[in-house]
Amino acid sequence: MERGRDSSSSSRGISRGMLPLLAVHAVSEYCRLDRKPPLTAALVAANTFVYLRPAFLDRTLPSIDEVWFNPHLILKHRDLKRFFLSPFYHMGESHLVYNMMSLLWKGIQLENSMGSAEFASMVVELLAMSQGITLLLAKSLFLFFDYGKPYYQEYSVGFSGVLFAMKVVLYSQSDNYTNVHGLVVPARHAAWAELILIQMFVPGVSFLGHLGGILAGILYLRLKSLYSGSDPLTGIIRDVTRVLSRPLSFLLGLSPFRRRQILGRGRVGRSQRTANGLWRCEACTFDNSGLLNVCEMCGTGRNGGGLASLGSLNQSRDLTLEEMRLRRVQRFST
Repeated sequence: MERGRDSSSSSRGISRGMLPLLAVHAVSEYCRLDRKPPLTAALVAANTFVYLRPAFLDRTLPSIDEVWFNPHLILKHRDLKRFFLSPFYHMGESHLVYNMMSLLWKGIQLENSMGSAEFASMVVELLAMSQGITLLLAKSLFLFFDYGKPYYQEYSVGFSGVLFAMKVVLYSQSDNYTNVHGLVVPARHAAWAELILIQMFVPGVSFLGHLGGILAGILYLRLKSLYSGSDPLTGIIRDVTRVLSRPLSFLLGLSPFRRRQILGRGRVGRSQRTANGLWRCEACTFDNSGLLNVCEMCGTGRNGGGLASLGSLNQSRDLTLEEMRLRRVQRFST
């Protein structure tokens, strides 16, 4: 939910014990998954860290009073900080936990089906569109209707605008029914049903923030249907990820704790291509130094010759890794 400033949940200092519940829920959800979606975990962690404000972030992060989403202040001062950062702030523990559990459920399904790069692109686009549509709605109501002033002056924070947009995307192709706070409705209309129910029974929520999220999800789907393939932002994210992964892979390769299949100066593999002056044994596929004429692993000669006869070559092809390891130990212990 996206909370307004007058909500009773603004007392952040009093813990209700819900954050441990969120942690247990998140860990249990990830443990049961074969593929752990990293961006969903990062979003949950980012929102939680912003709420907790640990000492090393306290001086860096702006206070909640500096990031309230307020259409009047955003347009008057062109305050992009309020525009982009307000979704990551929450007014209370229950507000945070409710949104993060919803994010876990939606994010896991969307990221695993779309891939992390496309999911990241979608989240950025939905955040910008939901905030922009909310701002446009508030300004329009203020200009054309007398009752629009409260919406134009409203203060709100929370990730729920993006969550409503994600719900629209998640259920866009579904013909099933889903349960929305006890009410069974067609999944395609779940976001609209939740918008009405929350507005009726939960005080202090931002109606325009939630409505802007739903309209952002619809707009995202319409724009996506206009072109085939990945959007430009997804391509940029993939390129950046590829560039950043290279030094990370290099650093991981230097780690003394990196897991190896077999100790030694070579490796076992299937490919016949070699590099850096290595040659691959025809018997056991171990990569050996170019200075050696005999396989360091099984004793077979280079190109199948040398110390190994044709009979021993065929025999060594059938050796298990453990047998080759023992043969290597015996060979170098003599």
